[in-house]
Amino acid sequence: MSEAIPYTVDARPDTGLNNVKIGIWLFLASEVMLFGALFAAYILLRVGADEWPVGSEILNVPLATLNTVVLISSSVTMVMAWASLIRKDFGKYRLYMGLTILCALGFLVIKYIEYSSKIHHGYLPETNTFLAIYFTLTGLHGLHVVGGAAMNAYLWGPGAKMWKTAPQQFINRVEASGLFWHFVDLVWIFLFPVLYLL
Repeated sequence: MSEAIPYTVDARPDTGLNNVKIGIWLFLASEVMLFGALFAAYILLRVGADEWPVGSEILNVPLATLNTVVLISSSVTMVMAWASLIRKDFGKYRLYMGLTILCALGFLVIKYIEYSSKIHHGYLPETNTFLAIYFTLTGLHGLHVVGGAAMNAYLWGPGAKMWKTAPQQFINRVEASGLFWHFVDLVWIFLFPVLYLL
């Protein structure tokens, strides 16, 4: 016997939040702990090392700067997509969500170019601790970009059918996806100076 899980679009009286928002905040809290532990490991390894490479001498700062601009732009278009649904303008939602997905793909292409260059020049994770951390942190972040882009692509494509049947639930899903996307951007805002500039 199967029973559908109840979904409530209205805010809970005890928290003032709806179900999806509580769920995504709990998930993001676990993500903060994951990346927080990795950043802490990076700091401990760097402080304890006798010598540490300068990121800007090994990594491609202009490409990373471009990727920063791309991700920040995608956060803006993500907000515009959600705001378009609030205004009941589904056409603009599709436009802005499509731009968000394109920015995510652009980020991944740029990261692929950067990775290819590093591998071509023999800069591999086993080369030194710095590069091991670089590939671990940026690789994990890249997986989050792929996950966020896949979710946004679903909400842009087949998942958008919900707009006709349950619009408030669809808006809530887009908002939750947007919160995750902003988290992905925020992680990169920390990664960029820590790995590339300091």
